[in-house]
Amino acid sequence: MKHLVFCLFGSLLTAGGPALAQTAAPGAPVRYTVSFPNAVHHEARISTIFSGLPSGPLRVRMARSSPGRYSLHDFAKNVYYVVATDTKNKPLAINRPDPYSWDVTPGADGTVIFNYTLYGDRSDGTYVGIDQQHAHLNAPAAFCYALGLETRACEVKFEPLPGWKIATQLRPSGDKGNYLAPNLEYLMDSPVLLGAITTKSWQEGEQTIEMATLYQGPATEVDEFVKTTQKIVREEQAIFGELPQFDFTRYTFLGDYLGQATGDGMEHRNSTSLTSAKPLTNNEEDRSNLATVAHEFFHAWNVERIRPKDLEPFDFQRVNMSDALWFAEGFTQYYGELVLRRLKIYDDEAFFSKISNWVNTRQNSPGARFSSAVDMSRQAAFIDQSASVDPTNKANTTISYYTQGAGIALALDLQLRVRYRTSLDKYMQALWQEFGKKQENYAPITAYTIPDLQRVLGTVCKDTAFAGRFFRQYVLGRDQPRFTELLLPAGLAVVPGRVLGAALSRQVEFDDEGRCLVSVNTTIGSGLYKAGIDRGDQIIILDGKEIKSSGDLTGVLRKHSPADIVFVKVKSRGGIEKTMQLVLTEDPTVQVQAVENVEKMTLDPKQKDLRTAWLSSQAGQ
Repeated sequence: MKHLVFCLFGSLLTAGGPALAQTAAPGAPVRYTVSFPNAVHHEARISTIFSGLPSGPLRVRMARSSPGRYSLHDFAKNVYYVVATDTKNKPLAINRPDPYSWDVTPGADGTVIFNYTLYGDRSDGTYVGIDQQHAHLNAPAAFCYALGLETRACEVKFEPLPGWKIATQLRPSGDKGNYLAPNLEYLMDSPVLLGAITTKSWQEGEQTIEMATLYQGPATEVDEFVKTTQKIVREEQAIFGELPQFDFTRYTFLGDYLGQATGDGMEHRNSTSLTSAKPLTNNEEDRSNLATVAHEFFHAWNVERIRPKDLEPFDFQRVNMSDALWFAEGFTQYYGELVLRRLKIYDDEAFFSKISNWVNTRQNSPGARFSSAVDMSRQAAFIDQSASVDPTNKANTTISYYTQGAGIALALDLQLRVRYRTSLDKYMQALWQEFGKKQENYAPITAYTIPDLQRVLGTVCKDTAFAGRFFRQYVLGRDQPRFTELLLPAGLAVVPGRVLGAALSRQVEFDDEGRCLVSVNTTIGSGLYKAGIDRGDQIIILDGKEIKSSGDLTGVLRKHSPADIVFVKVKSRGGIEKTMQLVLTEDPTVQVQAVENVEKMTLDPKQKDLRTAWLSSQAGQ
């Protein structure tokens, strides 16, 4: 989020509502009132008072981007029934200079009351979800703002439906339902959850951690989920050596676990949005809700306080591009999964499956051969929940900065442990001490650059040459980590799948008419790609066999060995039939397994010790 200084916030917090306008500087606070007269149809009514205005038009805007997201969302599309008046309810003329703005000339009293209806039917970390049961508000998707007034304090009054409670990182004022933010940027980074909320809290030193939950399952499931969340908080605290000093000594998990929620997580400075329709039961098949908790809380250090310089200041009207998402998101992805293993929420098999995904993504994604981790971070504008009508070639050009960054974190962690008797934990602690711990006016005093990350790595391992080489190869360059060599000291083996045709089977699907259609872009280097077969093409005959079902396809593949050449007849989307040669290849994916589970391999004491140190709880849990 963008951070601006507002020195008088402390005095505002002790002032009542009426006195706020008299003490605020550099101008009267912007006041919002949020009500839900038509929640059943996903609407809220928002009234915003801009007062103490100079003469001339006031430009009111809706944001186009949101803290924590890296693409455009154009929230103005869900704003309508806009009316502007003065304090005497006299209508003021509105001009629409662009799709995201409204120009209004203040009345004689220097005030604009800007009213609009907001539609929202997606409960996640980016948008707004409103219904009779609850409201989940991401601030940039909900609140308008005025150019030139960004440093003013903001006051928000919620008028919830009967039975609803309110949860947010915003600080309550003296009046029920009223909340304060020191400036627009803080408001925009503060999601709000309303509904029949159950709140559980506990103390970590002098700070309060709370879980505000909407859930229709048994209360015992919420209790167990909160207990596990408490363990996650303490395990991540142990990684850095301390908790951040949360503003107002409070951190809030906003858990929207209703059936209408969309799976998501979104970090904020002193809170996080957690949305999922999945139950809170801790079952072995799906622990994604806990994984989201672990990932998002780690962001309280990494990205909210240890913050890349190129995300400062945050601009709500454009894409905010960063070169460091491989670190901000990818290292967070690594630690979110590692923490669950350290707490034994994951067993070895589950965690090694995560590692297998990171290794396979890096080794088998064509995009990784052409673009560096920095390049992939810059692609976030087109990846991070962005929407487009035209097809893209992401299968061949893109690798997720989450999985790519997690793979880099894995490679670095193991190298630090083997070669330098230190760890990625120590590296994160060093970054925290230099860039995250020192905060001022709700912002880090110093944000980092890519050269900073390299410099600190050299200091931690006491080998600047290694740090420079690592960044040149894996961050700025396109070298592939040698995972087979890196994982072996921890007693892990990279085992090839060696399944003929599995990759081919994953790239096709059968429609209702029994046609075998290539369903995705064929990947560079695959047999389909080399044969000139593309997405949407129909495989009619393979090795003399008409293909009308998955059984037909499997039957043909079973007769062959890797590198066999067969004839294939294909009909293109344009209706052109052609016959060509197709090379059958093995599935390139691998599995990461403990060496003691691999034939003719054993776990030696050094491997066991390293693995134990790596995967054991740092908090003694």
